[in-house]
Amino acid sequence: MDKKFKTLQEQVDILESKGLLIEDRDECIDILLRENYFFINGYRHLLMKSPQDRNFVVGSTFRELYSIFLFDRYLRNIIFKNLLIVENNMKSIISYQLSKKYGYREKDYLNAKNFTNDPDKSRRVKDLINKMKRQIRVNGQQHTATMHYITNYGYIPLWVLVKLLSFGVISDLFTVLKPEDKVGIADIYDVEVSQLEDFLPILANYRNLCAHEDILYDHRTDKSIDNNIYHEKLGILQMDDEYIYGKNDIFAVVIILKYLLTDAEFRLMMREIDYEIGKLSGVIKSIPLAKILDRIGFPENYMELINM
Repeated sequence: MDKKFKTLQEQVDILESKGLLIEDRDECIDILLRENYFFINGYRHLLMKSPQDRNFVVGSTFRELYSIFLFDRYLRNIIFKNLLIVENNMKSIISYQLSKKYGYREKDYLNAKNFTNDPDKSRRVKDLINKMKRQIRVNGQQHTATMHYITNYGYIPLWVLVKLLSFGVISDLFTVLKPEDKVGIADIYDVEVSQLEDFLPILANYRNLCAHEDILYDHRTDKSIDNNIYHEKLGILQMDDEYIYGKNDIFAVVIILKYLLTDAEFRLMMREIDYEIGKLSGVIKSIPLAKILDRIGFPENYMELINM
């Protein structure tokens, strides 16, 4: 069955028919016009009676629904800017380590001999090198820094090329490095290689989600991080011998950032998140704050992570 176009007035009527209180109809129409009914309606699940009863809980308002939408936007912005910090750090560290060891010209650092000799990963190494060469070929003439090096030196060093590479490619790059090179990079963060191999694909997934302004608050990744000391210290509950928070949700990203950001960066991020949660709790009356924290994967004592 086709989804037919609905006017703004009809969209408001649909929300009201499902039990949502509209405090100011004109303001609601204006918000729906600017923000898009489809996107705002994507946050309705928190305020619904149950997955079976898709009506809103008694007393829930459009102001609450819109506040959840805005909370997700602000949370996404906080997470995104910190993911960009980690992305930039990782690009800088990898390019420095590899350039120092293998050279700074493409023919040097893009030599297949510089990567793992694991036969099961030979295809991945080849594909990755081709991706990086393609970035040089396609985008090398479109950026000031790359054009400068091509014009004046005839090559693009890795520390410049990484600016053209996506976080996903950087994640793939780490997985095909030689074991000793992985250790050298992981040691800088004081983490195990296996941890960093788990962390990077999850961060890349959330980074893309943030960049495209998709719904963040209840996103879950296919991959999970291993149990670690922070799950234990926070006393996160377990179900079927598995922690219920901080495995493949936003709180897992927060835990990863605990490892990869500086203490000052992490502290600032957590204070910003706490501020947004506090702001939302001042608006939400029809459901308990714990329900929202549960949806985003946050334990109620999440701020204790700062001092651990």
